[in-house]
Amino acid sequence: QEHLAESGGGLVQPGGSLRLSCAASGFTSFSMYVVSWYREAPEKERELVAAISSASGTTNYADSVKGRFTISRDNAKNMVYLQMNNLKPEDTAVYYCTAISSDDAHWGAGTQVTVSS
Repeated sequence: QEHLAESGGGLVQPGGSLRLSCAASGFTSFSMYVVSWYREAPEKERELVAAISSASGTTNYADSVKGRFTISRDNAKNMVYLQMNNLKPEDTAVYYCTAISSDDAHWGAGTQVTVSS
């Protein structure tokens, strides 16, 4: 059974960095999935933060994180990463890893990121 597990969240001061990881297991062809990071903050709509395609590795970012966040994947290890630099208090949220194909979609349980002094 497919499973996604996020890690790397925590408390960081404004201007700091965190690297989120997403470990995929049980997938027969993880490289075929488009993988994304979403975030959800209290009283705010869920937001697509970054996505990376299955084949070409094309990336897309929300305007709010462009130039600060970088999404990457290692298909050999079934891992996806989100490097977050110059973090701001408004980046505080639960961050979710998703894997979507033409047949199905999977979500992780999320990891909390808190940016505060």
